[in-house]
Amino acid sequence: MLEKEKEALAKRIAGEITLSSDPGKTMRKWREIFGISQTELAEYLGVSSSVISDYEGGRRKSPGASTIRKFVEALLEIDERRGGNVIKAFSKTLGNELPTNAILDIREFALPVTIKDIVSAVKGEVVANMHLLDRKIYGYTVVDSIKAILEMSAEEFLKLYGWTTERALIFTKVTTGRSPMIAVRVQGLKPAVVVLHGVKKLDELAVKLAERERVPLIVSHTETEAELITGLRKLVEKTEREL
Repeated sequence: MLEKEKEALAKRIAGEITLSSDPGKTMRKWREIFGISQTELAEYLGVSSSVISDYEGGRRKSPGASTIRKFVEALLEIDERRGGNVIKAFSKTLGNELPTNAILDIREFALPVTIKDIVSAVKGEVVANMHLLDRKIYGYTVVDSIKAILEMSAEEFLKLYGWTTERALIFTKVTTGRSPMIAVRVQGLKPAVVVLHGVKKLDELAVKLAERERVPLIVSHTETEAELITGLRKLVEKTEREL
């Protein structure tokens, strides 16, 4: 199933771990992206959970090539057993170009951040689901809401998610917030958080939809799109320094 995509994803994961200054943190990031517990991974590899914990916590020496290979194979095999959702999501980012007219910026974090970090980066105000701000996310997409909603097909809209839905979708040129939240609800895939920029008067329906979908909703108070993107890129740089 999706052999070329599996190979590309395997190379990406292995490469990040090998080149990382903290391989354990990178291993943990990828394990969490795949939604696999330490216990499940340990059982597959035939080791104790403490071994996985020690690698991720830096208490064991950096993993060798053989260990990294087994780790990557385990992630992919477990994902396939579950239906291959992560592999399929990654495959959607390959081949075709992203609709760049709509996408203003799209990045992945070197290490996962929390929604609280996003709130700070975009000078945000949380208007729905404040209790979910500790959720971890792995990237963000900044999109021109008018072009995304009026011009993009359903297939193109899904590409806004990059290779994981555990990311922030950030809509600019927003007036009330109703259309972006309706689009999120209709498409079926839910981002980890939605950020609205340019809101003049927030629509109550947008808040209700966010609450129903359990998606934290944030209103950014940065003055410009450039300031918004600068704040997010600084957060990316911060995770790269910490890696």
